[in-house]
Amino acid sequence: MSIAIGAHVDQTDPIAEAKARNAPHVQFFLGDPQSYKGPVFSYDGGADALKADAEAAGVGLYVHAPYLINVATTNNRQRIPSRKLLQQHMDAAASIGALGLIVHGGHVQDDDDPAKGFDNWRKAIEATEIKVPLLIENTAGGTNAMTRYLDRIAGVWDAIASTEQFDRVGFCLDTCHAHAGGNPLETIVDDVLKITGRIDLVHCNDSRDEFDTGADRHANLGAGKVDPDLLAAVVRDAGAPVVLETPGGATEHTADGDWLRERL
Repeated sequence: MSIAIGAHVDQTDPIAEAKARNAPHVQFFLGDPQSYKGPVFSYDGGADALKADAEAAGVGLYVHAPYLINVATTNNRQRIPSRKLLQQHMDAAASIGALGLIVHGGHVQDDDDPAKGFDNWRKAIEATEIKVPLLIENTAGGTNAMTRYLDRIAGVWDAIASTEQFDRVGFCLDTCHAHAGGNPLETIVDDVLKITGRIDLVHCNDSRDEFDTGADRHANLGAGKVDPDLLAAVVRDAGAPVVLETPGGATEHTADGDWLRERL
C-alpha cells in the first residue's frame, strides 16, 4: 500500500529538506518550540515565499506548535498565553497553506479534576479561529495529562464535540508516545478511532524506552523497544500520512522511510 511518508525537519528551508528526503511533505516549527514569543519565519522571503515555493514544488507543509502550549491547565498564567500562542501559530500555519497544525494535549495540575482540563479544551476550541486542521496529539508522560490515556482522550473529545469548529479538529497519533504512555499498539488505532472517528496524521517513531515508562525519547525505526511489525501495522491500519520524528537528518530519515515502506 502507498502511504505518504515525510519527516520533521529544520525550519530554515523545509522545501530543500523535503527534496533531500524525497518526501511529499514535511513538518517543522515556526520559531522556538520553547518560547512564548510567537511564530518566526526563517525561510528566505517569509511566509508568502514559503507558501508559493512549496506549492510550486508540490511539497505539503505541517506545522508543529510550540511544546509550551497547554490550553488545558487551570493556571491562568500558562493557559491564557497558551491560547494566544495557539492562535498565532494557527494564523502562521494558514499563511503558508499548511495541511495542519499539530499541538500536544497538555495537562492539568496534579490535584486538579481532569474535567477542568476537558472544559478548558472546549473553551480553547471556541476561542480559536481554526483556519487549518488542528491536530491534537497524544503524549507520553504525566499523570494528569489530557491525551496520554484513552479515557482522557475521550474526555477531551466529548468536551469539544459540542463546539462549532469540531469538524476542523483532528487527531495525530504518535507511536512512541502511545507505547511509552502505556497504550498497546496492537489495538491503538481501533481504540483511537472509536473515540475520535479519525486519525489525520501518524508520527511514526520507535521508542528508546520500555512500554508504559512515560518517557518521550524517540528512536530510529527498528532501533528501539517497539516491535517492528507493530509499528508497521499501526501505520497500515491508520491509513494516514506519516511524519518521522526520528533522530538524525536526511540520511537517517531516508533509511527510516525505506525501512517502513519495506514493511508496508
